[in-house]
Amino acid sequence: MGNALTQKILITLGFLFAYRVLAYIPTPGVDLGVIKEFFDSNSSNALGMMNMFSGNAVSRLSIISLGIMPYITASIVMELLAATFPGLGQMKKERDGMQKYMQIIRYFTIFITVVQAIGVSMGLQSMTGRAGQSAVMIDPMMFTVLTTFSMLTGTMLLMWIGEQITQKGIGNGISLIIFAGIVSGLPAAIGNTIRSVNAGEMNFLLVLAILAIMLITILAIIYVELGERRVPISYSRKTIMQNQTKRVMNYIPVKVNLSGVIPPIFASAVLMFPLTVLQASTNPWVTAIADTLAPGGIVFNIATFILVMFFAFFYASIAFNAKDIADNLKRQGGFIPGVRPGEHTREFLNEVASRLTGSGAVYLAIISTVPFAIISGMGASFYFGGVSVLIIVQVALDTMRKIEAQRTMGQYDTLGNVGL
Repeated sequence: MGNALTQKILITLGFLFAYRVLAYIPTPGVDLGVIKEFFDSNSSNALGMMNMFSGNAVSRLSIISLGIMPYITASIVMELLAATFPGLGQMKKERDGMQKYMQIIRYFTIFITVVQAIGVSMGLQSMTGRAGQSAVMIDPMMFTVLTTFSMLTGTMLLMWIGEQITQKGIGNGISLIIFAGIVSGLPAAIGNTIRSVNAGEMNFLLVLAILAIMLITILAIIYVELGERRVPISYSRKTIMQNQTKRVMNYIPVKVNLSGVIPPIFASAVLMFPLTVLQASTNPWVTAIADTLAPGGIVFNIATFILVMFFAFFYASIAFNAKDIADNLKRQGGFIPGVRPGEHTREFLNEVASRLTGSGAVYLAIISTVPFAIISGMGASFYFGGVSVLIIVQVALDTMRKIEAQRTMGQYDTLGNVGL
């Protein structure tokens, strides 16, 4: 089993390496010098946030500049539709139906990617460098076609890589892609900060304050993410006798943050979709709207706060199914002390989950907005937000849990073979 775990880790690292290679393949027909000039002056706005999630692929105008966000946006829409229309929700629960459900998400991802790629190509055609040179070096129509197909190919490759990691590697593939993209930008951010301090552009005390905020954010995330409410479970004497050779869990762990890292990722995807399209326009009114929605602004932070709260409640209602847990407990002869089995157990678990989800949603919303607002107010020259730290910490914890679970399974298999 140790060899199997090592193989899964190597497969995961191999696919993540392929993802990083794709980030260095530029879209045909662009002047990368003009692109670099533009992104150097827009590192702290919406483009900076998009660049962070894509692992600096946007600043290089790579074929994966749109990242995995179109797929996440499509998944959001399908989750909302599945919660609204019972037929679609039932399709998701069936094995054959789940394949159709995922296929619909892929088709919708293609549509979103094409729309965003066309918007990016139109925006690039109006972009010029300091010397007046155009960012596009070929025929505009041909450039739009090439950009659309290149970015569509890149997003489809990322989607495939994510699915392969989930099926054959360790951890959630989509989350690991976003994790790798954010982490890949840390060395450059550290290097830029050191250069700014050496050049006198940033005060050393300011850097220490930023580091303190980052550390406090990380500690708060770890503290809450490891927190859980353990609902005690008792079993009938008959059940205990039948399972006397097995380990019977005597509690139900209900996490404080039931929805995990999904709400901040969903909120970022929802906000980045209109920002990508709006950035393509040169209309003064549209530009003003884009500036209003830019990260760091009051409107952006309020929108992020509301969206994170909404998705936290929405996804927690999907992730935690009290009815299924209550039914399984009843079948296994288990019950919560002081609570009658069946419907009363379901109501009790729903009440516990609702209280925890309320606290978890507020925690996610604060983490997603407050650190970035404070650091932006300090004049940091790079994009840093609680969302990025939250993703890094949560994905790292989740991956560690899955590696530990694989190791535990390997130990049980070894003991079983010895017994034989």
